[in-house]
Amino acid sequence: MTGPREPDPLAVALGNASLLGAGYLLLGRRALFWAAAVVTAALLWLTYAVAGTWCELLVVLWWAAVVAHGWWLARRHPAAGPRRGQRVLALAVPVLAAAGWVRFDAYGIEDRVTDARADGSCRAAVDAQEEVGLRHRIVAAPVAARGDTVVEACERLDAAAGYLSGGLTGDLDMLEAAFERLGAVLGEPGNERTVEATLDRYLGRLPTDDGCRNVRIADWLRDRRTGPKDLTGPASATAARIGPGALAACGDALLTDEEWADARDVYRRLLDEHPGDGRADDAREGIRKADLALELIQVGNLLDEADGMDSGYCRNPARYSAAPAYRKGRSGAVFVGDTEYTDKLPEEWRADTPEAALVVCADETEAGDVVETCRYRDHEGRIGRVRFNKLAVRVKTYALRTGKLVTDRTVQIGGESCPGTLGYFGALPSRMAVTPSDADVRDAFGPVVGR
Repeated sequence: MTGPREPDPLAVALGNASLLGAGYLLLGRRALFWAAAVVTAALLWLTYAVAGTWCELLVVLWWAAVVAHGWWLARRHPAAGPRRGQRVLALAVPVLAAAGWVRFDAYGIEDRVTDARADGSCRAAVDAQEEVGLRHRIVAAPVAARGDTVVEACERLDAAAGYLSGGLTGDLDMLEAAFERLGAVLGEPGNERTVEATLDRYLGRLPTDDGCRNVRIADWLRDRRTGPKDLTGPASATAARIGPGALAACGDALLTDEEWADARDVYRRLLDEHPGDGRADDAREGIRKADLALELIQVGNLLDEADGMDSGYCRNPARYSAAPAYRKGRSGAVFVGDTEYTDKLPEEWRADTPEAALVVCADETEAGDVVETCRYRDHEGRIGRVRFNKLAVRVKTYALRTGKLVTDRTVQIGGESCPGTLGYFGALPSRMAVTPSDADVRDAFGPVVGR
C-alpha cells in the first residue's frame, strides 16, 4: 500500500485561478469555496457597475490571493489517499482562455469605435459599440465603458444636430444652443472629428431656399466671435460663402414683395460688403427700382394730402425720377389743391401719377379784373350798380420728374357777365363773379400746361 499524500498544489492553484473556487473543492473546503464565490461575484459586479480600472486591479489582486491561498493550503493538507485528475487544467485553462478572448474581443471593439470616431462617423462608432455584451462589461468593464463614453458623446451630437436643423428655419436661439452643445463635446478629448462632421453636415445644407433667412444665418455665423476656433473658423467661412448670394436673393424677394426700403438696404449691403461680386450690377438696378418705387409712394401720399396751396405736394413738392419729360401740347398733368375749376378741364389734359409730367396746384379763387358794371333794380324798385369780375386763381406748376417749380402765376378766368336776370339773397350785391363756361376755364389754364 502507498501512504497518504497531499493534494496536488498545482491543481488546487489552477482550480482557484479560474476564480470559480474549484481548488477549495479539491481540498474539501466547501466553506471557503462559497466564501470565495461570494467575493468573486461581488468584485465582478463592482467592476460591471463602476467600470473603473481600479476595480480590475482589485479582481487581479483577488485572483492572485486565491491562487496563492490555494497553493498554500494544498501544501499543508494531509490527504488520505491519491486523487486522480487533480490537475484541473480542463476547467481552469478554458475559463482563463475564455476570459482572455473576451478581453481581446473587447479591445478589438474599442479599436473599431476609436477608428470610427477618428473618421468622424458617429454611426459607425455606435454600431461597433452595440457589439459589446454583458461578458465584455464583466471581464473588460473599463474598455466597454470607454466605448460607452463615445456613444454618449455621439448622442449629444445628435441632439446638437437637431438644434442645427432648427437653425435652418432661421431660429437663431436654436443655432446658439447647438453651438454651445458642440463646444461642450469638442472640449472633451477625441471628439474633434465627430464634431467637425456634425457641423459640416449642417453647413453643407446652406444656403436654404429663403434668401432673407440665409442673410440672418450668415450674419449670425459671421458675428460669432467666441468659442473654439474649430467652430468659429468653419462658421466664418460659410458666412463668407453664402453671404453675397443671400443678400442678392433677399433683395430680390423683398423687391417682389414691394418691401422697397428693406430691399434697397439689403442691396446696399451687398455693394458695401462685396463690391466686386458679380451680382453688383443687379444690385444697383434693384436699388434704382426701389428708389423709384419709394419716390412714387412719397409723391402719391403728398398728392393725396394736397387739398390747398399750403398742404401736401403744394407745400412740399417731391420728385419722381421716372416721370416723363415735359413736352408742350402733349404732356399730361395732375391737378390738386382747389379743384373747383380744374375739374372742368378736358380729360386728355390729365394723367395718372406715373405718366404725368406736371403737377398743377390751384389756390382758392379770388376776385380778378372788372369785366363790366351793370345796373339792376332790386326787389324794392331801387336801382343799383353791380360790377362783374373775372375769377383769379393762383397756380403753381411743378415738373414731376424733378420736383422743381416751373410756373408761379395767377390766371384769370373770364365768363358771362351782366345777365338779364340776377339772382341774389338779401340786398343787391355791389360785386359778383362772372359765370365761366368750360371753354373759358380751358382758355385760362391752357397756357399753364402748354395747351
